[in-house]
Amino acid sequence: MTRNCSYDDDDVTYEKILSSFLESTTSWIRCDHEDSENEIVNLGTDDANEIDHGGFDNIQRVFFGSGLRFWLHRLLFLDALSYLSHGQLSISLNRYILVDVDDIFVGERGTRLRREDVQALLDTQERIQSLVPGFKFNLGFSGKYFHHGNPEENLGDDMLLRNVNKFNWFSHMWNHQQPHLYENQTQLEFDMLLNKNFGKEHGIPTDSGYSVAPHHSGVYPVHEALYAAWKKIWNIKVTSTEEYPHLRPARLRRGFIHRNIMVLPRQTCGLFTHTIMIDRYPGGREKLDESIQGGELFQTVVYNPINIFMSHMSNYGNDRLALYTFESVIKFLRCWTNLKLTSAPPHALAEKYFSMYPEETDPVWGNPCQDPRHKKIWSHNKTCDQLPKFLVIGPQKTGTTALYTFLSMHPNISSNIHSPETFEEIQFFNGRNYYRGLSWYMDFFPASKNTTSQYFEKSATYFDGEMVPKRAHALLPQAKLVTILISPAKRAYSWYQHMRSHQDPVALNYTFYDVITAIDSSPKPLRDLRNRCLNPGRYSQHLERWLLYYPQQQLHIIDGEQLRLSPIEIMDQLQKFIKIVPLYDYNTHLRYV
Repeated sequence: MTRNCSYDDDDVTYEKILSSFLESTTSWIRCDHEDSENEIVNLGTDDANEIDHGGFDNIQRVFFGSGLRFWLHRLLFLDALSYLSHGQLSISLNRYILVDVDDIFVGERGTRLRREDVQALLDTQERIQSLVPGFKFNLGFSGKYFHHGNPEENLGDDMLLRNVNKFNWFSHMWNHQQPHLYENQTQLEFDMLLNKNFGKEHGIPTDSGYSVAPHHSGVYPVHEALYAAWKKIWNIKVTSTEEYPHLRPARLRRGFIHRNIMVLPRQTCGLFTHTIMIDRYPGGREKLDESIQGGELFQTVVYNPINIFMSHMSNYGNDRLALYTFESVIKFLRCWTNLKLTSAPPHALAEKYFSMYPEETDPVWGNPCQDPRHKKIWSHNKTCDQLPKFLVIGPQKTGTTALYTFLSMHPNISSNIHSPETFEEIQFFNGRNYYRGLSWYMDFFPASKNTTSQYFEKSATYFDGEMVPKRAHALLPQAKLVTILISPAKRAYSWYQHMRSHQDPVALNYTFYDVITAIDSSPKPLRDLRNRCLNPGRYSQHLERWLLYYPQQQLHIIDGEQLRLSPIEIMDQLQKFIKIVPLYDYNTHLRYV
């Protein structure tokens, strides 16, 4: 991955980089074996990194004597892994770079692009294209603010349109409004249509299938109206955000697909609307160069195969920090690495990303109230008080329906609205309902004015769902869990009888013994019934999965036999566990017959 070359920035020389490298190393003691076949070769400096070819014991080693704090050591470490594993632990040298320019035509007078800024944009793009095949700046426009600058800036707007075919373009919002503030989808569609018509009238391509929302609003946390309007007006296939699952740490940003729109993770370049001048950049030129020359921005490209950056239009005027930043980091990457830099349109990048990371296709819905940034860009009509405080997770045929009935008797405990498909069970965290999104789930829990009440959800299929604990914890990390256990044999037989009562042909044609002893070569319907009889009864296996995400203090296990024999005692214990007030006197409302 590493290479040596001269860097043509006036302020950065090979000697300067090497000096920093030497300053970062520390002396360390090396014991050489007397056998002359133990050949040790220096890497870079006398005291920092060395390679043992294994002449003595046939074991090749690479020694790092001063840690991995210096960026060049990290590159050497990656090369060492590749060398010692004979390529088995190598990472691809291909890197894709896309640079979105946000807020075209948006900005206060005096901060927008003039003709000379547009020319600098074109000139820089041409130079970058010689280093990054296929590169074009990707411009996101908000048509309402066209010609809203001073006379010089309005001429800059005109020059952008005269060169419209030299850039790639994508839709922003007509009035730069944050989509999550629209509760009326019709109005959102109307504003999108205004921007689309503006694009058509001015020769701007409107078929890129890519869009970015102002301030990441509505992308994540998902605002369903945005996704629906994007599809209807723009036929959007790809977007990007910094917010999934969270802004920081940046290395953990991921992608997901929702409503057939591919959401790519976006990287941070360190430039914002308040850093349009170098004297406003935190730490000044030195700090910016530090990020470019082996620092955060440089390492972002090194460690991410697909990089989507965004900076604002104002960063391309004024001191033109964005032009300096992107051209400089690309040159530095070409100078010090063997990375193969290229670019491609967003849809091609999305296809490549999800082919590389197919496990990221499915989203994991987090709790917007756990992240202050997410709460700011979430619908104001939503509140986390709507989310359930505890879950009855099953398993099936253990008494969960009876428990649901008892809980619903409490004046301060409410369940979700019944589903027309699955009745009292939403079955959100397992199955296809999860892909309907968080808004769909929350619609089952209307906002309540009773501040002491608790919502709960009972879905007995949650207990043995493989993905359920992870998904439930992401959305409801503080929720209490309630499970009911009975003899696994009784539970299996009860499920078999349940299927017979529903006229299941397999249960009607096979005995219970035939079902539970079915072998893997048996017909699939028989094996499926066997699995539904036996798998939920593997209690320890499923409980261990839940306890990977939830502490045991949040789990309450009910003995199903005791619930049947002493329901009042069990309900008193459960009320104390969920800390509901006031305690409900089940003794006056339950009669055991």
